[in-house]
Amino acid sequence: MLIFGILVNYINDSPLKKTIYYIFISVTICLLVGFLSSFATQSSVNDWYVGLEKPFFNPPNWVFAPVWSLLYIMMGVAAGLVWAKGYYHVWVKTALYHFLFQLLLNALWSITFFGLKNPLLALVVILGLNVLLLFTFKWFKIVLPKAAYLLIPYMAWVAFATALNTAIWWLN
Repeated sequence: MLIFGILVNYINDSPLKKTIYYIFISVTICLLVGFLSSFATQSSVNDWYVGLEKPFFNPPNWVFAPVWSLLYIMMGVAAGLVWAKGYYHVWVKTALYHFLFQLLLNALWSITFFGLKNPLLALVVILGLNVLLLFTFKWFKIVLPKAAYLLIPYMAWVAFATALNTAIWWLN
């Protein structure tokens, strides 16, 4: 019991509490962006998207929600870890600005692809997202390498989504 009390006091008086708080806020923001983006997706996934020609490597629709949920959580943890390093630091600010801009492009992709039903415009958006992700990774790695490594699955999925978007545009 004494050890538990010491541990609770340590967490309450340590940078760990701040880190957990920042991670919680960042994960919440990422999941909220994903949730809001899903409205654009749901508006056409069962009608317009069904009628599109898709490449052989198109995964089943049920794969997307769990993958994106996991990726948004990992992105939020990464951003929270970077934020906890101290927002007053110029490198942290730069890293988080890149992160926020790529998160906006992430949402914009759903709006352009599913909401506007425009695979070509969505391709332009996702190409920009890839570039911003590289910069985000670079700045996260400068601030905290383990946070940058949490972005690797997201970067891989966006690269896959870029190939999928390209193929759908080409086939249609």
